[in-house]
Amino acid sequence: MKIAQVAPLYEAVPPKLYGGTERIVFFLTEELVKQGHDVTLFASGDSVTNAKLIASVPQALRLKEGCEDSLAPHIVQLQQVIESSGEFDIIHFHTDYLSFPFTQFLDVPHLTTLHGKLTIEELQLVYNTYPQEPVVCISDSQCKPLPQANFVGRVHHGLPTDLFKKGSGGNYFAFLGRISPEKRCDRAIEIAIASNTPIKIAAKVDKADREYFDQKIQHLLDHPLVAYIGEINEEQKQEFLGNAKALLFPIDWPEPFGLVMIEAMACGTPVIAWNHGSVPEIIDEGKSGYIINSMEEALHAAKKISDLDRSVVRKCFEQRFSAQRMMKDYVAIYQKLINKNKIASIADEKTIPISKISSATAI
Repeated sequence: MKIAQVAPLYEAVPPKLYGGTERIVFFLTEELVKQGHDVTLFASGDSVTNAKLIASVPQALRLKEGCEDSLAPHIVQLQQVIESSGEFDIIHFHTDYLSFPFTQFLDVPHLTTLHGKLTIEELQLVYNTYPQEPVVCISDSQCKPLPQANFVGRVHHGLPTDLFKKGSGGNYFAFLGRISPEKRCDRAIEIAIASNTPIKIAAKVDKADREYFDQKIQHLLDHPLVAYIGEINEEQKQEFLGNAKALLFPIDWPEPFGLVMIEAMACGTPVIAWNHGSVPEIIDEGKSGYIINSMEEALHAAKKISDLDRSVVRKCFEQRFSAQRMMKDYVAIYQKLINKNKIASIADEKTIPISKISSATAI
């Protein structure tokens, strides 16, 4: 199968530091190549892949100095995809709805995985306008706000089973990801202090969240139980998560997936997560972690988290969240869309042109 993967240009594939979408694109692309598929990756030039790489920009945009217009490179990238579209059996976009004005006229089968939150009011306008564009959600919870969208499947994220190994655990809680209002780092710190447990925070601060960090979070980092590490890369996650007592995931928003949860599970590290968004789909209650609804429940979970077997946590990951399973799920969707397109093409060929009908019935 000849497959195009179209990644956002904000981060390299795989990302140098933070970047959930680009990380998933990398794992999917590499797994497809392993299975013998002919894959072309449209991404930034500093990406690393075993697929054929077509770059619109030499360097990912977020870590590039002086990038004033991040939309312009994506428009160029989409033009590259359209111009070469005839080379592929299927085109898989990860660039949100940006491609819809182009792909609505595309003859080649295509789909878009939606990686972000779908509760934004303006998205209703987009999916009312493009109700036929085939899209994939990453959790059942994520797709609920857009019942009018053309969801052709749901695929939970997956990681290579050899990316992380079961760690031995330790005496601290871990918080990994972004510091932002919806991720509730403040809540994680509160849980740690109330349970007299050290907490290590490995998280980036986006420009949009800098004021929030300065006003709401920075002073909390002065507590003796709190250690702020900053942004970490893939290699550092093994030690950070594998040596943690538990991952705290005290979100306050409809999380579309939460990749860090399965990263922790891959390290055998259980998760204490607030009951929002995809959390009930990811965590096996009492096996890979605890799903909580209040600070009282969080503190109770913190007391008993060491009772969970780290081997069982790792097994939950292996059974449900491998990159190979993710790849197989997508290939099944690809094949369904390719078959549907073939049937539609045959039907079009069999349709009698209106001009011939008119001449045949003319008096």
